[in-house]
Amino acid sequence: MTDFERLNVLVLAGGISHERDVSLRSGRRVADGLAAHGHRVTVREPDATLLTAIREIDPDVVWPALHGASGENGALRALLTAAGVPFVGADAESARLAWLKPVAKTIVSRAGVDTPASVTLPTETFRELGAVSVLEALGDALTAPLVVKPAEGGSAQGVTYVDDIADLPRALVNAYTYTDVALIERRVTGIEVAVTVLDTGAGPVALPAVEIVPRDGVYSFEARYNAGETSFYTPARLTDAVTDRVAQVAIAAHEALGLRHLSRVDLIVDPSGTPWFLEANVLPGLTETSLVPIAIEAAGFDLGAVYAGLAERAIRDKLDLVD
Repeated sequence: MTDFERLNVLVLAGGISHERDVSLRSGRRVADGLAAHGHRVTVREPDATLLTAIREIDPDVVWPALHGASGENGALRALLTAAGVPFVGADAESARLAWLKPVAKTIVSRAGVDTPASVTLPTETFRELGAVSVLEALGDALTAPLVVKPAEGGSAQGVTYVDDIADLPRALVNAYTYTDVALIERRVTGIEVAVTVLDTGAGPVALPAVEIVPRDGVYSFEARYNAGETSFYTPARLTDAVTDRVAQVAIAAHEALGLRHLSRVDLIVDPSGTPWFLEANVLPGLTETSLVPIAIEAAGFDLGAVYAGLAERAIRDKLDLVD
């Protein structure tokens, strides 16, 4: 019988992705919250000895705080599932679907949620069809403003706002720095919000939406993780009707992708009050400037208690599967 009063939790943080530093900060915050609630916590990096270490540590549950591919593309989660180790967050298949932004957009769109029109462009397209021809076709078909981003990844790395179609090639090069597939998306203007969806056992609940107002107008990597670069309003400054719609859309996206425990859904609310889905994060940032902790505290919850509740929920889900 698992003693939920004192769990043995393994927090995974760090890794080799572009978001390593953010992951380390997230992992430390999760570990501190769990320890404050009486749990025994080991923080460890994923490396060649990890699977052996998991057998030695024999954790009750793993709390992945790994941002980037290593923690969010489903591979590690598949290995944990194969090893029979409970873990917090989306299962391998759902994580993989959410990690691939074009795929996530398609799935969520089929569930009836609005998402900006987009073009997915692998680098191999330029090799096969010729860079000049491809860029000419894009210039004829697309109208600025646009957003160009890597089809995988987070923390706004590799994201470029394009106000002049002549800047599209440079934006694509920036996105290809991070992955071989770029997503070119129509830029929807309006109020940018992030909605945390939390499920500790009674079904998914949308926490108060966080409105994001970057000082320079762009929610870049620096604006996300440097204190003072961005102002946040929680709850977001929306009408009651739009607030309800934003919550419904976030839960609909969470469920369409098959996510569990915790996610963050990023939306733009246009001037008519329509929320547009941008992406869903299966392992959102949990640093001192991240949006999920802001939402949890705005809902009146204790961070450590929520993290402990999610760890317990992951164990119960595993036990239910066994039963």
